[in-house]
Amino acid sequence: MNHPTVSHPPTDRVTVRLRRRLGRAVVLSYVAALLLPGPGLWLRRVHTVPLGTVTGLPLSTAPLLLSLVLFSAGLQVPVRELGRLLRSPTALLAGLVLHLVIPLLVIPVVAFLLRRTPDTDGGSGLVTAMILIVAMPVAAGATVWTGKGDGDQPTMVGLVLASTLLSPLTIPLVISTLLPLLSDSYADTLATTGHTAHDGFALVSVVLPCAAGILCRLTLPTAWRDRVLNVVVLVALVGSLLLTYVNASGALGSFLARPRPLLLGAALVVAALVCLLSFMLGRAGARLLRLDAPAASSLTLACGMNNSSAGAVLITTTLPDKPHLLLPVLAYGLLQKTAASRVVAAASRP
Repeated sequence: MNHPTVSHPPTDRVTVRLRRRLGRAVVLSYVAALLLPGPGLWLRRVHTVPLGTVTGLPLSTAPLLLSLVLFSAGLQVPVRELGRLLRSPTALLAGLVLHLVIPLLVIPVVAFLLRRTPDTDGGSGLVTAMILIVAMPVAAGATVWTGKGDGDQPTMVGLVLASTLLSPLTIPLVISTLLPLLSDSYADTLATTGHTAHDGFALVSVVLPCAAGILCRLTLPTAWRDRVLNVVVLVALVGSLLLTYVNASGALGSFLARPRPLLLGAALVVAALVCLLSFMLGRAGARLLRLDAPAASSLTLACGMNNSSAGAVLITTTLPDKPHLLLPVLAYGLLQKTAASRVVAAASRP
């Protein structure tokens, strides 16, 4: 007896293939930025869309792409499955606390080590970049890694959603707390960035797109929701790769114009150290709380995976004269995916 085959929309098949090869696609985005940075540098600039004959609407590509990615993340949130988290919120609350506390533990260690180097500002530039990464909410991509392993998906979705909604409060809090670790010039710069995050960046660029996606999921009829989801998820994946290319073009373009091999090496080392410590502390917290394996895996991923794209956009929009700060952000984006794959592989072992 022949069983009927289930047909999937073409967009769904393309999405599945792209997700399977997402790591390679990200690397190709970096290579494209290295070999052909011109279009990316053009996209980084603010462009004015004419409205009538007198006024124009300024548009920046990076924030728009970030909004698209976060809208897609909100659209994929299974809101009704989050009910059990309210009945057993241990992993969710622990994840939120650790996500806030870990930067306050890790960044001072990194700053202390960098002060031992011959850098004239004590590594304040690298520390500034790391602060802007670890202050960001949990990366929406963490849900993809949870789905690849045996993690607790509702807990991960809850951590992404809660940390995103709280980001207008937590981003300025983390930044202001860590300001004393920086030299005066970078402290002033980061303070201005913190005010920008408090005044609207986190709300407009992070929270509102995610909330809009959740609202669409709740209001759209099921048949329409599935169709919209298939298209939006694919477009958002392409948008995230384009955002990676745009951010990498800014960092690598300035690096090629003025090569600084020591800065590149330091960025890789510092990003690796922050990434490693964040994952280790997340894992230690999960063991201390004696969480089951799925919840422990999700908690570990949430502690180590920050929305580096949001950090890169914040640097691009508020610190356009410091594109070199994007180097450790890009390094962290790659390293956290590598670490996440190790966590998923370990959790999947019998």
